[in-house]
Amino acid sequence: MQHDDFIGQVQNRARLPSRGDAERACRATLETLGERIPEGLADNLAAQLPVEIGEHLRRTEIYGGRGSGERFDRHDFIERVSSRSGADEPKAAFLARAVLEVTDEATEGGIMDKIYSSLSPDIRQLVAAGSTD
Repeated sequence: MQHDDFIGQVQNRARLPSRGDAERACRATLETLGERIPEGLADNLAAQLPVEIGEHLRRTEIYGGRGSGERFDRHDFIERVSSRSGADEPKAAFLARAVLEVTDEATEGGIMDKIYSSLSPDIRQLVAAGSTD
């Protein structure tokens, strides 16, 4: 999937008025995801996404072999997306679901299954809810 297609799908699915809003939602969600999942997994996911989008995952990596994979729950995940996107928490949860759905559709080889497996059940529930709920 190309960058413009990815952003357009996020904009449409999240019902955002502008591409800039969709870019902001992608950055907020993927930077937060990058903090939550192990660094190697973030790299693998980033490699399957358009370069500009994948960089959001890499921005939160911790170099020197320590890795990332910070432990936080659904509330913290949504709070971080909210803070980064400028959206209130219910809207941030909706944006995160939309971005992660498009990310899932843009990847192959079961990478998103590995991502979901690395998340706590409450964050997986957020992702499984879907943006159409």
